Amino acid sequence: MFESLRLIQNRLIEDVDTTHYRFLYQRFNVDNKLIGLVGSRGVGKTTLLLQYLKNHPDLLKESFYFSADHIYFSSTTLYEFVEELYLTANIKLFFIDEIHKYANWTQELKNLYDGFPSIKIVFSGSSSLDLVKGGYDLSRRAILHYLPGMSFREYLNFTENMQLNTISYEQLLNNTHDLYNIITRVTKIKGLFQDYLKQGYYPFSLEDPLTYDQRLLKVIDKTIYEDIANYYKLKTENLYLFKKILIFLASIPPGKINTHSLAKNLSVNDRTITNYLVILQETGLIQMIYPYEGGNVSLRKPQKIFLNNTNLQYVLSVNFGKAIEIGTIRELLFLQMLIGAGNQVYFSQKGDYRINKTIFEIGGANKTRKQVKGDKTAILVKDELVGISNKVIPLIYFGFLY
Repeated sequence: MFESLRLIQNRLIEDVDTTHYRFLYQRFNVDNKLIGLVGSRGVGKTTLLLQYLKNHPDLLKESFYFSADHIYFSSTTLYEFVEELYLTANIKLFFIDEIHKYANWTQELKNLYDGFPSIKIVFSGSSSLDLVKGGYDLSRRAILHYLPGMSFREYLNFTENMQLNTISYEQLLNNTHDLYNIITRVTKIKGLFQDYLKQGYYPFSLEDPLTYDQRLLKVIDKTIYEDIANYYKLKTENLYLFKKILIFLASIPPGKINTHSLAKNLSVNDRTITNYLVILQETGLIQMIYPYEGGNVSLRKPQKIFLNNTNLQYVLSVNFGKAIEIGTIRELLFLQMLIGAGNQVYFSQKGDYRINKTIFEIGGANKTRKQVKGDKTAILVKDELVGISNKVIPLIYFGFLY
């Protein structure tokens, strides 16, 4: 079986496209003993690992790539397989893909980490990875890298063959002039932005735009009927509820949701719907935004609930006959770019959202400061604009944060 899996590895490495690289590739390395690459389905985790191996042929002699969902591991443990390759072939660097599909992965990774000091393991898996599951705490041992979908900047670089750099959150707040000079040189920037909102978040949009919607719907189905079903061990007859929740979220204005009403409409109890929403967030299908103000953080209820990104919003709305809410698209783009760049965003009682001490109010080109009246530091985030002015940042600029 070793030779069979080696052939699979070699074919995958040979075939992987190295034309484009996700932003995370530049800082990805194998310097640590246990490294995790996590993110939702379809964002390019497997491609990143294979690109890394293809560009580091010196590692191939003592490394091995395989997927934990291969049928071979239904009768052989990961521990046994890694131990055998280490003892017989001196393999010291293991790339284990789809680790979340292997039932006992937390215990066996811990045992390998503790029992083989010279071995390094790189694993990839769903955003739902629980590093403390079952009492085998890996959170202090593993270095985790989170890979979101593509930013607008990456989309421009890949589709228009550009070399646009990222800007930091601090630069966005304090110095947008340089970015303005760059953006105004991009031909059809507004049209490309609209394309990105519909079909630019997942890297497979670069392969065949005509089949993008069908592939994205398959991502949703596989996440529900494979990842959620297996990882959370839910009954098959309950899985349809996840799709119903997603379709419902695609049809409402931002924040217009009551979990009790949702539970009642789906004929389940409040605790079940709350659990299902957490699962959908952990698997990268929705995004819940919690209030900044008020009480114990762990006891706060989500103030707003969105689909995870604008592409999901469009594909579910269009394919299930729901009207597109432009306000939802604006807020969702704002959130997905900031959260993708590693920022913690909260719902704010004043304005729309808050990051640290900064309040953001989001709207169209004619948005006024009415909702943030009296707060001179609040920032208006306006769609449809490219030009800058005092305390106003065009929404499109947030697409350059990663």
